[in-house]
This record gives sequence, C-alpha cells and structure tokens, in this order.
Amino acid sequence: MPSCNNSLPKPLLFILAGIPGLESSHGFFSVPFFLIFVITVVGNITILCIIRMEKSLHEPMFLLLAMLSGVDLCLVSVTVPRMLGLFWMNAKEISFDACLTQMFFIPSFYVMESGILLAMAFDRFVAIWCPLRYTTILDNSMLVKMALTILVRAVAVLTPAPILAERLEHFHTHIIGYSYCAYMAVVMIACGDISDHIVYGLMVIVASVGFDLFFIILSYGLILRAVFQIPSWEARGKALSTCGSHLCVIGLFYSPVVFSVLAQILGYHMAPHLQIIIDNLYFLVPPMVNPLIYGARTKQMREWVLRIFHCQRD
Repeated sequence: MPSCNNSLPKPLLFILAGIPGLESSHGFFSVPFFLIFVITVVGNITILCIIRMEKSLHEPMFLLLAMLSGVDLCLVSVTVPRMLGLFWMNAKEISFDACLTQMFFIPSFYVMESGILLAMAFDRFVAIWCPLRYTTILDNSMLVKMALTILVRAVAVLTPAPILAERLEHFHTHIIGYSYCAYMAVVMIACGDISDHIVYGLMVIVASVGFDLFFIILSYGLILRAVFQIPSWEARGKALSTCGSHLCVIGLFYSPVVFSVLAQILGYHMAPHLQIIIDNLYFLVPPMVNPLIYGARTKQMREWVLRIFHCQRD
C-alpha cells in the first residue's frame, strides 16, 4: 500500500510516462505503433467493405467477423492516436476526466472483442455439431441478441472502473507509468486501502476474459470430439480447416494475457518497460493481424483483394 505521508490531492491532470526507462526511444517506438495503426485501419475497413459487397459472405461467421473488425477499429482509435501524440509531441498531460474516459473505453472494447471470439467459437460449434440447422440457429435475430449481450456485458463490467477511480482522493504521485490511462495503473499510485480496487480488477478479468476463454476451450473440446467421430480423414481435415483462422486469432489474442498471468503466478517479475510493451501488445497486435489472417485464409476475400490490386494496376 502506497504511503500517504506526502500525499497529493486529486489532480486536474495526470502525466503519462509512456514507456518508463525508454523515454529516449519514444521516437523509435512511434514508428511501429504508427505502422500498426495504418495497417489495422486499412485491413479492417477492407474486411468490412468486402463483407458488405460480397453477398456470399452474408452468413453468420462473416457477420461476426464484421463485428470483430468494427470493434478492432474502435479499439485502436481510442488507443494509438493518444500514444502517438505522446511519442511524437511529448503530449504527456491528460485531464482527469479524459483519463476516466480512456480507462472505460479501452478495456470495454477489449472485453467486447473477447466476447465476439466466444461467439465465433459458438458459431464453429454449431456449424460442426448441427450443420443442417446452422443458419436456422444462427439467424439474424440470434446474431443481434449476441451482439447486444456482448455490448451490455462490457458496459456492465467496466462502468464501475471510472466510478471507483473518481472516488480516489489522494495520490503519492501524478505520474502514471503507462502510455495510456489503465485502471490499475491509476489505482496503484493512489494512497490508502486499495484492496477493493484490486478485487474489482480481478473480477473483471474472471468475468470477461476468464469466462470467455473457459467456454472457448469447452467449445473446441466438443468440436474435436465431433470431428474425430467422422470416419473419413479427408472430411476431418475439411471440418478442422474451417476453424483454422479462428484458432489463430484466439491464440494471438489470449496468449499475452495467459503469459502475463502465468508470470505473476510463478513469481517472475518483468522489467516495467517490458510489462508495458506487452500490455500494449494486448490492444494493438490482434486488431492488426485479424484481417490478415482471415484475408489470407478466406477464398472470397483473397479474390476481392486481388481484384482491387488488379484494378489499381490497370
């Protein structure tokens, strides 16, 4: 618990440290961050446009992919521009209200993305276990209900974060050792008893990422059970190939979280700058890679992309 002997009152402004210990390299880090932002925006807008124009992609799996691309665009839009301002123009100051806004929206979009990945796992489960009833079960009304559930859960789980942070009255510093306003980063510089905040932070992880990952693993366990009951090896390979893109995205999305949790359980303490870089990867790499994975593995999308490049060449 931070000492309150020389506490500071609630500030009007916080100072974002960026990547502590590597301040002199902020210009270097801005290059990959900017490239990630550009690739993410172009890739996800392309995915959305292709799904909108290609009628053969108006089916549950690709409509869920469109939701994923929309959330990815929102996630990088509320994250990267502020980081680039810090790296390029040394714009380290952020108002208390803006900090509260950021600590709500960034994890909210992350939780929404996790929920969409769970919905996509359910989509693959239905496609393999009930192929004849696939479009009946996952009709448009079901997709709308799933989308609303994902949205409501994210809002319900993350709304307490800015409310609890607003109640923090004293801090031992106004410098946040992150490149964005993270809830736990603000809590850790507060004075007084922060145990309730830590419990809330753990509950958010369990109720969102933990819940989703458990049911994704359960879904794929049942999918594998169904696939290995198919007598033909060729049919098994075809069934599993429909899950390939989703499994790649899941591995990319959850691996940094699992790595971070395991490191804490095993007592491995990373250097602060390495921890912050990994935390940034939570939010930046999956939105960039998702459209590349689905674009490379989906025939209709490959054809559209090649058609676009061919038209530009002509």
